[in-house]
Amino acid sequence: MLDLSQIIKAYDVRGVVPDQFNEPVARAIGTAFIEMLRESGDDPDRIVVAHDMRESGPGLTAAFARGVNAAGVDVINIGLASTDQLYYASGAKQLPGAMFTASHNPAQYNGIKLCRAGARPVGQDSGLIVVRERAQQLLGDLNAEADVPPRVEQRDLLGDYAAHLRSLVDLSGIRPLKVIVDAGNGMGGHTIPAVLGDQVLPALPLTIVPLFFELDGSFPNHEANPLDPKNLVDLQNAVRKQGADIGLAFDGDADRCFVVDENGDPVSPSAITALVATRELAKFPGSTVIHNLITSAAVPEIILESGGKPVRSRVGHSFIKAEMAETNAVFGGEHSAHYYFRDFWFADTGMLAAMHVLAALGEQDLPLSEFAADYERYTASGEINSTVADAAAKSAEVRAAFPDAQVDDLDGLTFSFEDGSWFNLRASNTEPLLRLNVEAPDPARMASLRDDVLAIVRG
Repeated sequence: MLDLSQIIKAYDVRGVVPDQFNEPVARAIGTAFIEMLRESGDDPDRIVVAHDMRESGPGLTAAFARGVNAAGVDVINIGLASTDQLYYASGAKQLPGAMFTASHNPAQYNGIKLCRAGARPVGQDSGLIVVRERAQQLLGDLNAEADVPPRVEQRDLLGDYAAHLRSLVDLSGIRPLKVIVDAGNGMGGHTIPAVLGDQVLPALPLTIVPLFFELDGSFPNHEANPLDPKNLVDLQNAVRKQGADIGLAFDGDADRCFVVDENGDPVSPSAITALVATRELAKFPGSTVIHNLITSAAVPEIILESGGKPVRSRVGHSFIKAEMAETNAVFGGEHSAHYYFRDFWFADTGMLAAMHVLAALGEQDLPLSEFAADYERYTASGEINSTVADAAAKSAEVRAAFPDAQVDDLDGLTFSFEDGSWFNLRASNTEPLLRLNVEAPDPARMASLRDDVLAIVRG
């Protein structure tokens, strides 16, 4: 029998199809999800489900729905959707939800992101471990496979989702912008025409130039992971060649958005976090803004300068969402290009973040490279992964090597120095990796600190 601890971990479900994740597993998780909700005080009569463009998505979604039906609950299937479109459905309909996606993982993977009604997260501390344990039991129970009549309603919410986002950021009065969008053959190819184009709503002063909008879960052009520099090359070349004002890249399920300027140079997610935070704080003065611990030190500085209250969080969407709900934060940002909004049920949406950037750019006359420079204050390494046999032992070695640093252990180990430099070293939740992020006031100091840490980790 499959060991579900290999695919159900801190944030979501994710595994290779069909070796680790298949239709019987999806069905068991469907029933287990409903049982967990009931045991924790929720008693839904319906849930909403969706899937991305991966070939295995429809079958896994249908199997999950059978498990939900077996537990006595009806299903609304909104079909092809981005993850934030599923969150919209969960929030607008006040229903629990399940999004079938493996985000930027390779084609052989699929997974599930679960949420309670109102897009509230389900993670390791909020029910996911219970789902795993109950699903494991169901897989071993031969009687759990009894068929029930399907109770699944098909519904299209793409237009409603687009209208809601348009109601949050007004792009109708900005200067005309030429925008190249790389969907990476992911769900951005489904949602961009509806939200930023004229597919369902009136046209905006945007000329959208599409790259790889064809939905294809085999990712024939490049991986749908915009944080890997090699996956930005097509977008960067197109922006430079076509003289665009901005480039946007989305990951496979289109919940993350990465930005490049008119020169094709990346704008860091930390800068985007700071930029959007200033816009939200202008609307809601004095509000709390969440940032994870590997965003630039410029982020809390700019939040404070804008009259907001910065709150530092662990890395990961379930932690950020929980912190946002607890503090009623207006916005949250991660250096992985996840962006969270109070007026989107505290959920993450790359599309809404992109709309804020377009609005900020289009409301003034500077090119993006100059405009974004105000939000870039330090030199960062980006995330560097190292394969290690014993992450705890290596972390202890690094800690011993920097006795003069101030160290905290909110998420891995964060070392801070008097000159403003810092680095974070944390173990992956899913792989035998240590992840390193370094930032310093200048490139030389960043490189020196980075190399010193890596010499220990990889030595």
